[in-house]
Amino acid sequence: METKIILKDVSKFYGKKQALNNINLEIEKGMFGLLGRNGAGKTTLMKSIATLLSLSSGNITVCGISVNEGSKIREMIGYLPQDFSMYSNMSAYEAMDYLGVLSGLDKKARKERIPEMLSKVNLNNNMKTKVKAMSGGMRRRLGIAQAILHNPKVLIVDEPTAGLDPEERVRFRNLLAEIAEDRIVILSTHIVGDIESTCENIAVMDEGKIIFKGSVIDLLDKAKGNIYEAKISRAEIEDVKKKYIVTNVLMMSTDANVRFIAKNKSDLFEGAEETLPNVEDAYMYLMYTSGGMR
Repeated sequence: METKIILKDVSKFYGKKQALNNINLEIEKGMFGLLGRNGAGKTTLMKSIATLLSLSSGNITVCGISVNEGSKIREMIGYLPQDFSMYSNMSAYEAMDYLGVLSGLDKKARKERIPEMLSKVNLNNNMKTKVKAMSGGMRRRLGIAQAILHNPKVLIVDEPTAGLDPEERVRFRNLLAEIAEDRIVILSTHIVGDIESTCENIAVMDEGKIIFKGSVIDLLDKAKGNIYEAKISRAEIEDVKKKYIVTNVLMMSTDANVRFIAKNKSDLFEGAEETLPNVEDAYMYLMYTSGGMR
């Protein structure tokens, strides 16, 4: 069976509001990043793939099976929603066991797989820990464990690192990269750093449309020659922001280093130098040139 997700002419309306606008996309095995601001349509797209929402038009196939066959699709998909919560008074093992029952796993399979999955997410020493006593990062890792308990071909994670501290965020990204070695993992986020460090192929959404699809290198190439940096005084920062799209400001004692987008080279100020774009620069440039900057 081919490990691929294909979306053809996918649209979704909530009443008169169009949340997805004619989406065409192919997602293959490995880590795939879906990037976009809050409200861009990412969660609607993820829920549509997971058969949690019906389509208004178009079709999605997961490993050759249409989302119209919901029960078959759900057997192949693990899903970690943005607002994931567990049964707070249960231990990690109890929560996993209960969710395993709901997934249709028999007692023998649960007994074998639960310790294996908890070990995979580095919670093997926390089997008896109550969910309510866990940190945010531990609960997210428990969420991944339950999502892959039935060994799905596809794992969908929606804004998984929001609210995590930097150390937990890195640990979580590394875990997802490991899981993606033998399945499709779709990482939906508005945090550019999560995409930059884990995903080779990405799509960028805005207002329900795909405005970019390709590799991270392709995205960087789009912004080459248009990103500049300069050292300026703190007093000049607001003037620069009024004139350019500033992608980053690094404050120092009396000065600041700024990175910004400049399409008109004749309009540059003294001291500004062209620099290679990072993914955050390239994302901002894409949003700027596609009319998405508001």
